Amino acid sequence: MTAEISSPRPLPPTTTAPRHNATEQAIKLLQPLEGLLAIGESASAEVINLKQVAQSFQLLLKLTLANGQQSMLQASSNRPLAQGTALAVTALSQTRLSIALLAPQGPLQSLDLEQLPLGTLLQAKVISSEQLLSSKAQSLYKVIVNLLNSPLAGTKLSLETPLALPVGSLLSAQVKGAQALSFLPLSGRLDQLELSQQLQTQQGRQGSLESLLKNLQNLTATGTASTSGGALPEALRGSIDKLLGALPDMQQMSSAKGVAQALEDSGVFLEAKLLEGKLPALTQDLKANLLRLVAQLLPALPGAANAALLAGSSQGSLAQVLPMFVRNLLGNLGQAGSRQQAGNFPLPTRLLQNLEADGDLENLLRLAAAAVSRLQTHQLSSLAQTQIGPEGNLLTTWQLEIPMRNQQELVPVQAKIQRDESPKKGAKEPAETLWRVELAFDLPPLGPLQVQAQLARGSVSSQLWAELPSTANLIASELNHLRERLTDAGLNVGELACRQGTPPQGQRTSLEQRWVDETA
Repeated sequence: MTAEISSPRPLPPTTTAPRHNATEQAIKLLQPLEGLLAIGESASAEVINLKQVAQSFQLLLKLTLANGQQSMLQASSNRPLAQGTALAVTALSQTRLSIALLAPQGPLQSLDLEQLPLGTLLQAKVISSEQLLSSKAQSLYKVIVNLLNSPLAGTKLSLETPLALPVGSLLSAQVKGAQALSFLPLSGRLDQLELSQQLQTQQGRQGSLESLLKNLQNLTATGTASTSGGALPEALRGSIDKLLGALPDMQQMSSAKGVAQALEDSGVFLEAKLLEGKLPALTQDLKANLLRLVAQLLPALPGAANAALLAGSSQGSLAQVLPMFVRNLLGNLGQAGSRQQAGNFPLPTRLLQNLEADGDLENLLRLAAAAVSRLQTHQLSSLAQTQIGPEGNLLTTWQLEIPMRNQQELVPVQAKIQRDESPKKGAKEPAETLWRVELAFDLPPLGPLQVQAQLARGSVSSQLWAELPSTANLIASELNHLRERLTDAGLNVGELACRQGTPPQGQRTSLEQRWVDETA
């Protein structure tokens, strides 16, 4: 995202001496300069703190050298200087400074490209923000920032930007011209680092959903738990039935409304529903049902330490115990595994160690925790891939997994949906939006399939990959029928292709990659 500097007035020349509005005075340093300033050399300073000691005043100064380096100095003065006072200082010796108050100056209205060449990285803190224009087409804010680095550290700069920047927020920007800056998502990079660390942890804990679901089907078929040798507790059986019964089937997934409902119940929005108090909406939610199952499995185990805390499975108690038992449970279930970068899709199949006996509740708990962690891996991957690009385009990602019932089989369908929205180029010109969809599933007898599709300006294109040669040939023979169906739906159809194998893997930048832009 770019910002324009408010006015074309040039910066004052930096070679001229600063103008002062008070008589110069000398102050004594409480520690030597140690080479920070040579005798006769000048710099700027700001009073950070003031404390009266007997008949004198102790000052804490933030010294800013010409090269942008900053240091803290302690000094003693006969006169009080208010916190925030800007000073011009000159070294008289290694322990004495001559100081003069700087005349207050307004924020800079332009950048001197000799001081700050094109490409210079600036860091700043927002100190004020005022909305200048608000309409359906455009919003504009006047923002005053305090520069934190460069030779202009401590200088205020006036910007005009469509971003509503909170006061106190830290910014990173690149100089694009005397009147233009390009914001860099500094805080976003820090968030990305934390998300990457969280992803590495979750990657080692997660396990494929089919491991758990297959064992739950076997458990309900036998009706007994090998741990106790008796019948399943009624509450546990109810949680299992609710989990399996809420899974969508092929018929539901064949309609747009059914797919939308399956996405809503995939678990990716669970935390948002809890924050909004939408507890009735959790009855069909996959992640909520997995957590209820965990809450029922823990007290069913012999000597479960957290049975008293986790016995309740009502919607209200779920919201209360959710953070506690997820930490207690998943914190002890770390598994060694590959560290996969966010953006690699789909997540690989990861089957945990086979259960010693079908219906072993302790191992079911382990599988359920791994399934919860897999859904959380998808959620963290979504956050890690949601970002603002260097040109201001907003990339929003939803990555999820939906177990689909296909007669007696359960087929997990992995999906990644991305919306790449470019910034508006003018008040009357709408923002361009590019949609990307990726699917991955293994549907007998077709075998593993992956689909990539994109939609922009009413034009759609798609590529499919099938690992089995017979499936690739079958899909290729049906592409003309698919083209007709898409055309009947009112879409302009670009490239449709099917290949044998899998999509190419490797490092790629999500914000820059476009498969085949049919609108270019």
